[in-house]
Amino acid sequence: MRLELIVAIVFVVIIASLGWALFYLMTDKGKSNRTVHALMLRVGLSIGLFLFILLAYRLGWVNSTGIPLH
Repeated sequence: MRLELIVAIVFVVIIASLGWALFYLMTDKGKSNRTVHALMLRVGLSIGLFLFILLAYRLGWVNSTGIPLH
């Protein structure tokens, strides 16, 4: 799987999680923790994506311009 595709998929999931958090915020009106869980997922995925990109840079899969080396 290409690196760009992985990053794009995770980014879409992050945006979807933010959308679900907004939906839960509007519908639950504070009666459940689903908003908090959706936001925790978003933050966790964002941190994971950042660490993955950092690891990919350290391993030489991408360079500072973001263009793959192969």
